[in-house]
Amino acid sequence: MSALVHTDGREVKSTLRAEADVVIVGSGPAGASVARACALAGLEVIVLEEGHEARDFQPSGFQAMARLYRDLGTSVAFGPTVIPFLQGRAVGGTSVVNGAISWKLPRDVHEGWVRADARLADALPFEAIARAELEVEARLNVRPTEPGVAGAKNLLLAKGAEALGLEHRPIRRNVKACEGTGRCLQGCPNGAKLSVDRTYLPDAVERGARIFAGVTVQRVRTERGRAVGVVGRAAGGGTVEVRARRAVVLAASAIQTPVLLRHSGLTRGPVGDGLMAHPGVSVTGLFDTAVNNHLGATQGHEVTGLRHEGIKVEALGFDLSILASRVPGVGRTFAQRLGQLERYAVWGAALRAGAKGTVRSAGGRALVRYALTPGDVLKARRATRVLTDLFLAAGAREVYPGLAGVPVVVRTREEAAGIEVNGSLQASAYAMSMTHLFGTARMGSDPSRSVVGLDFQHHDVAGLYVADSSVFPSNTGVNPQIVIMALAQLCAQQLISGAARQAA
Repeated sequence: MSALVHTDGREVKSTLRAEADVVIVGSGPAGASVARACALAGLEVIVLEEGHEARDFQPSGFQAMARLYRDLGTSVAFGPTVIPFLQGRAVGGTSVVNGAISWKLPRDVHEGWVRADARLADALPFEAIARAELEVEARLNVRPTEPGVAGAKNLLLAKGAEALGLEHRPIRRNVKACEGTGRCLQGCPNGAKLSVDRTYLPDAVERGARIFAGVTVQRVRTERGRAVGVVGRAAGGGTVEVRARRAVVLAASAIQTPVLLRHSGLTRGPVGDGLMAHPGVSVTGLFDTAVNNHLGATQGHEVTGLRHEGIKVEALGFDLSILASRVPGVGRTFAQRLGQLERYAVWGAALRAGAKGTVRSAGGRALVRYALTPGDVLKARRATRVLTDLFLAAGAREVYPGLAGVPVVVRTREEAAGIEVNGSLQASAYAMSMTHLFGTARMGSDPSRSVVGLDFQHHDVAGLYVADSSVFPSNTGVNPQIVIMALAQLCAQQLISGAARQAA
């Protein structure tokens, strides 16, 4: 057994019973934050994680998806267009395989939350969130990407943004001694990314927390209106029953948390409704000189000047096998382009979409439905044009927008401008992926419009808390890991205070 994982579910063949003050479902950024705070406060903590401890990271993106991502990286949202979304499934959750991008909560987003529910001004003060964010950033060593590890793909994006007069900056990332190997999405082979399995979870374990890996929690147990534990299945086939003396905390993601609530019979309110996200488009560009898109900081530069439009541009880093899938053509043309892979870069735009989807379950798996609004599609078309402009301004010879209604290969700014005129307004015309999922167990003061109250506690079940991005009143338009961890710390504070009152 490792120093981090107390119990490996693959070895649990029969019934395993355990007990703790606080039982946490999910070991990603939210669950790790609650575990650390509760352990530091002297509470006995058990963290249950469906995945296993990540080791021996391989360079292949496809191998990483098979080992470290939920559903082998094939999770999708169904609608007019099928949109894939990626979620980590390992000790440390998605923090193990994300791009390490760190953003604080924009004030304008918080103001929107308060406009929708005025009582959030006191329940989630912006200043309290900001203080928690500073604590998180200090522990995760958040710093701007250094030029020496940025790599050509990031520096070229900076060049294009500067030429177009768009505000841009090196991405602030939670890394230390990054070597620019470009493998954040496969798991950092050098341990330079300070994911929560390298920071918050070891902190919690050092103070007595126990991590049970390879355990799928199937339902929350309640007695007389109070959460008293969870029941799950170990990877080895045994049943796992963990009793909670003080609280159960759900931190399983905006997809798995509402599914678990529903499986537990807790369906009152908008459980699984209001799913918001950041769908994204990407564009590929060919340069005259080597870019080596797979090297350098995986995501080291971003364009922030269009955030007011709900568009945030980022450099994207893929291994060569995935990069090859972003190159158009067939036959000899495709073969010729594959021979130039070192000269391609891929940049993407995350959209703050207005669409709201649903999460249910079918056959024991999450069923996600999500349909872009017409305004979202316009935003996707606009982002595709901006990405194309950025490539041309950075010196790309050819750009591949990958959009119906426009040329397969764009070489001039005039052709790029045509994207916003001729580009399709059908959602199915866009090859999109979806990141950053929110809002399926929202926090609020009105029980008819929210799932948890202003203290992160379920409206109907005492001692049941939700700490992940399910509670967010909306999407944020920016990468949410730091905000998730900050709000999870605030959740932990509420839980610790409640446990103290209960003990008294």
